[in-house]
Amino acid sequence: MPGIDHFGLLAPIYERLFHPPIDTDWSSLLNLAHSQSILDVGGGTGRISQLLFGNGHKIAILDASLQMLAEARAKNHLQAVCGLSECIPFPPETFDRILMVDAFHHLGDQAASGHELWRVLKPGGRLVIEEPDISQFAVKLIAVGEKLLLMRSHFWQAEKIAGLFQDLPCQVQINRKNGSVWIIVDRDFST
Repeated sequence: MPGIDHFGLLAPIYERLFHPPIDTDWSSLLNLAHSQSILDVGGGTGRISQLLFGNGHKIAILDASLQMLAEARAKNHLQAVCGLSECIPFPPETFDRILMVDAFHHLGDQAASGHELWRVLKPGGRLVIEEPDISQFAVKLIAVGEKLLLMRSHFWQAEKIAGLFQDLPCQVQINRKNGSVWIIVDRDFST
């Protein structure tokens, strides 16, 4: 039985409902330099990626929702690609920076997605995964709400997400703020 296309239904009004966090400096978080290739996985309408436009950056959004990507395509500077994070349609070591905002818990196979994120990240690249912090009571309520809406969400603790990269040549840090958690993975240059 096919599931409900929640994001397809929300696409036309998504950015009116969910604004980018105003207290997050995405350029600093991603440690952006000039002319970098950026992949926004699960980036939907491009609500975060549009903030990164400029400085010669090439930005691609990967999302499974055609309706969300239609909204992203309306922002002419974003390349919209339909696909799944479990099988990213780009060659190995393509991107300098990869961003995934509030999407990891929606993935069908989070471990396979972690492998794919690593595969397309260049040596010396940075991956930033931002998620609601499931250790917070309010986020636990959101998780229950998403289950009731049949969203098939699977929230992981930050340490479990970070564990996907523990045996790889990289440095991983976990930062928490205001009910969110950032898992930052810096891939070594030598790999």
